[in-house]
Amino acid sequence: MAARVLIIEDDPNVAEVVGRYLSREGYEVEIAGDGATGLERALSDPPELVVLDLMLPNLSGLEVCKRIRAAAPVPVIILTALGEEADRIVGLELGADDYVAKPFSPRELTARVKAVLRRASGPLSASASAAPAVRRAGELEVDVTAHEARLAGELVSLTAKEFDLLAYLMDHPRRAFRREELLEQVWGFSYGDTSTVTVHVRRLREKIEADPSAPRYVCTVWGIGYRFEP
Repeated sequence: MAARVLIIEDDPNVAEVVGRYLSREGYEVEIAGDGATGLERALSDPPELVVLDLMLPNLSGLEVCKRIRAAAPVPVIILTALGEEADRIVGLELGADDYVAKPFSPRELTARVKAVLRRASGPLSASASAAPAVRRAGELEVDVTAHEARLAGELVSLTAKEFDLLAYLMDHPRRAFRREELLEQVWGFSYGDTSTVTVHVRRLREKIEADPSAPRYVCTVWGIGYRFEP
């Protein structure tokens, strides 16, 4: 069955153009024109992905994103104006999988939708699919088949992208990755803003590290990026 994409956007012209492009690619499209309606639809019948504008009437996009992420692991791509960098960062910290800045190319957004859905539903890579289903490092355990992460036996609540990032790093212990490499390998983007990676690493550390400022697992390699310490 075709993946269903919910577009929450109050500008009917933007919503119509995006919906038309996604429909051409075979997606089932639903449109909501305000935050409250979009949230209700997302929670009552979760789609495979949400395209979410931040500037919405009735309920802000940031609040919609927060409530969606608290209820279900639905991938979210946020739409932001060029001057909304702070809101974009907050959106990523709330669990959004990616963002696209306005004005944007509908083709670019369609490519981002494809990449996020591919990463959400498929294996990270051929090497990952050949790796053991359960990865362990110290008190950290990641079960790829069950899509669960545990720390000292306690379940850790991770977003889909946080989980993918952790699993990928664990599959390549002690290998230093540039942010651009992680953006391509985990998000599926050959270009983009690497702050997406930075925000997800910070959120991941807050959930799995005893002291996020002195990480035990996901370490910073100054001048390069990050590596996982087994």
